[in-house]
This record gives sequence, structure tokens and C-alpha cells, in this order.
Amino acid sequence: MIPQELKYMESHEWAKQEDDIVTIGISDYAQSEIQDIVYVELPEVGTELTQKTEFGVIESVKAAFDLYAPVSGEVIEVNESLLDAPEQVNESPYDDGWFLKIRITDPSELDALLDADSYQAHIEAEHA
Repeated sequence: MIPQELKYMESHEWAKQEDDIVTIGISDYAQSEIQDIVYVELPEVGTELTQKTEFGVIESVKAAFDLYAPVSGEVIEVNESLLDAPEQVNESPYDDGWFLKIRITDPSELDALLDADSYQAHIEAEHA
């Protein structure tokens, strides 16, 4: 299940643009690979992010994984509910399990991300 309206990074983060606000999360594929998510570390509101740089960490019972920013901008909202219920990322990666919202500084950065079909091909290539 790869939503067509989203953009993706090869590291499995997704980006959803609404005007100058981009919501960021991880794909259903990524959460299924990570499995039982027990902790999410996210930046503070007001943090400036740069595209492709680390912004947080997600931990499962098995391992920890860095999270990378699909686009540059200022963090304007963090999904605080994940602090108490990180399993929302497993249960609803595209809805309740989003990580943060940023005000994008360069909308053209979205053009460098994968569309749904390219992301599907990337997943298949990882398993080839």
C-alpha cells in the first residue's frame, strides 16, 4: 500500500505537501520492516531542518533507526501523541503515525523525491 499522492525518500520517509506545509512520516513498508516501535525521538518545534539530514530516531524492540528530512524547513508541529503511543506508527503510518510538520523553504526539493511508482521499484530492488 503506497499512497500515490505522497513523495518518498530511499530511506523510506514520506512527505505530503499542503501549500507550504509538509507532513513527514515513514512508509507502511518501513514500519513493517522495523516492527514493534517502542520509542520515537523528534525535534523541538522551531528547529530548522535541512533536506537529507537526520532529524530524529525511531526505535523498535530490535534496533534503532535514524530519520531523515525529505525537505528543508522549520518544524512547526510535532506529533506529541507518539511520545505516549509510538505504536501508532505501526498501526497507522500515513494517518495517526506522522512525525512532524514543517514549513518548507524550497518547494523544488520535493522534485528530488521519489513518486509512488519509483518508490515501489526501489523497494523491489532492495529485495532483488
